[in-house]
Amino acid sequence: MFTQPSAGAARPPRPARETMATVSAPLRAARRRRSWTGWGFIGPFMAVFALVFLAPIGYSVYLSLFRDQLIGGNHYVGLANYRQALQDAQFWESLTRVSLFLLIQVPIMLFLALLVALALDSGRLYGRDFFRIAIFLPYAVPAVVATLMWGFMYGTRFGLVGNINDAFGISLPDPLSPDLVLAAIGNIVTWEFVGYNMLIFYSALRVIPHSMYEAAEIDGAGQLRVITAIKLPAIRGALVIATIFSIIGTFQLFNEPAILQNLAPNAITTDYTPNILTYSLSFSGQQHNYAATVAIIMGLLTMVVAYVVQLRGMRKDA
Repeated sequence: MFTQPSAGAARPPRPARETMATVSAPLRAARRRRSWTGWGFIGPFMAVFALVFLAPIGYSVYLSLFRDQLIGGNHYVGLANYRQALQDAQFWESLTRVSLFLLIQVPIMLFLALLVALALDSGRLYGRDFFRIAIFLPYAVPAVVATLMWGFMYGTRFGLVGNINDAFGISLPDPLSPDLVLAAIGNIVTWEFVGYNMLIFYSALRVIPHSMYEAAEIDGAGQLRVITAIKLPAIRGALVIATIFSIIGTFQLFNEPAILQNLAPNAITTDYTPNILTYSLSFSGQQHNYAATVAIIMGLLTMVVAYVVQLRGMRKDA
């Protein structure tokens, strides 16, 4: 015969599984709410990112796998367009040209920008604010306006070069000739972007702690030693960022040669740079599939080169 337990008697403890299930259910619900809250914040960005970035890339890849044929229209050809591009002499010529531009113009531009930034940061330059604005001002000039301005100055019949020839009775080399037009474009790009890169370097220099300069002064370090041991290592990240931006801009070179093409039609052809080649294939030759292929190859190449520069520049032992 069983007896009824009294009101004050202790109840037997609940099983461990029941207790854990009772406690974990609200936790799981809270985690689900938190996860959906996060997606709610990043959802609009992801939608815009997919619409303006992923979708165009996906569509370009899709186009590159097809080819318009005289019989049958648009057909799937797989990687045939990529094989054609890698064997295209025009593509390799344009790629070689921008690679040469990258190896010569970018170091010169970044060196000048770094030199100006160091001069502004030294505190010994009179009228620092004026020079900072004056050097940055060309970046605010639209590329079209800057190219037209320099293009007319380059003219031997109507521009500055022609006026100098007439005034002094000399014959200066034509900057828009086939041999010199790449250097002329490099001069325009350098004039446009020295101020932009200078601002990146100058901003990085301004956040270096003054205590490091004080310690260097106590140790008797000169200005050159301060630059090499303190300033340059401290702005290495800014140097890498500016280099990556310059690499991307070089492989995207289009505005300057495209505008100068009307002033120098014999020097700048329809395949002068990869971007001009892509434009000509797409809008003049109606070869949209092949143009998408060239664009995808250049995008991959730019990504690889920029990534290698980033890895090399951000190494701790670099």
